[in-house]
Amino acid sequence: MVLSKENPFYRQCAITVMDNIADPDIVFDEAGICNYYYEYREAEKNVLTGQQGEQKMHELTAIIKRRGEGKKYDCLIGLSGGVDSTYVAYLVKKLGLRPLAVHLDNGWNSELAIKNIENIVNKLGIDLVTLVVNWREFKDIQLSYLKASVVDIELVSDHAIFASMYKLAKKHRISYLISGTNIVTEHIMPPGWLYKKMDFVNLQDIHSKFGNMKLKTYPFYDFKRHLYYSAVLKLSPISILNYVPYNKAEIKKFISNELDWRDYGGKHYESLFTKFYQAYILPEKFKIDKRKAHLSTLICSGQITKAIAVAELALPLYLEAELSSDKEYVLKKLSLSEDEFAQIMRAPIHKHEDFKTDTHLKRGYMQLLQKTQKFRKIFTRK
Repeated sequence: MVLSKENPFYRQCAITVMDNIADPDIVFDEAGICNYYYEYREAEKNVLTGQQGEQKMHELTAIIKRRGEGKKYDCLIGLSGGVDSTYVAYLVKKLGLRPLAVHLDNGWNSELAIKNIENIVNKLGIDLVTLVVNWREFKDIQLSYLKASVVDIELVSDHAIFASMYKLAKKHRISYLISGTNIVTEHIMPPGWLYKKMDFVNLQDIHSKFGNMKLKTYPFYDFKRHLYYSAVLKLSPISILNYVPYNKAEIKKFISNELDWRDYGGKHYESLFTKFYQAYILPEKFKIDKRKAHLSTLICSGQITKAIAVAELALPLYLEAELSSDKEYVLKKLSLSEDEFAQIMRAPIHKHEDFKTDTHLKRGYMQLLQKTQKFRKIFTRK
């Protein structure tokens, strides 16, 4: 359902700023509170702070150090230059861990992102691996997603990042991937606004229908690799920010002072394409404003009030002059004319599920695992 605030069927959550514009999955209770608020409260139980958080961090650090003995690195971290990944880099060094930082250069980095990353690795003394993708291939996949009219165009970058990190973990025999994902600043996100990042079958099918060249170097993570990494290597992802006090505004000030970090002005705006995608393509074509999800999470975690969130949403996503400049840059880089881009923006929207998917393979694998565990329990009892 695509609505507007003027529509009589429009509804906004009584606590958050989530609403039923472009979100068929939202539901409200009798008090007008949406499902995302209750889902956040449930997830919040996994956030440990104070003595509990310190104890969990101490336990994890001891395990990571023990598993990393005799190796050059004991953990892997992604480094985009954004707030979350920057603070993760600071924390792992403070804990005495030996991280290898990974950055994927997909051709869309802002100059500020590059400078932030340089400051972080130099000040913290962290080794960095920058993986530069083949621009022609990457561009061809991005164009495929635009032409396919699916919502999660950022999957093209995210898939390559995850695939690259797993490959490096295998190369350096690293058992732990420490990420900046966290509950208190980014838990809320409607399922229809994203797609499964590791579904390579879906990516392949979209690219085969709309792409123009063979993929020879693009980092991928197919089902075979999923089996290998999860069942054989048993790589363990850790969301370290769920075990420390994490107030977004305070952390921004801290990393600015400690690491000369500079703000981009928006979540994930360290990428020029991400900025254009989130601030223009999503709201114009899909009627999605991701600020609602980000601000609603901050409301739930007590970091801002609803009034502040409402005021933030009243601000334009783009200044007119800035939009004109960014649009010209993006279209030129993607070799799209104004007319071609206009056709893409007008084209009917498709679900990712309209294309092939590996969901059935992963579901079958999980069912097999559950049966195996059940038989082991029965055998152990006997």
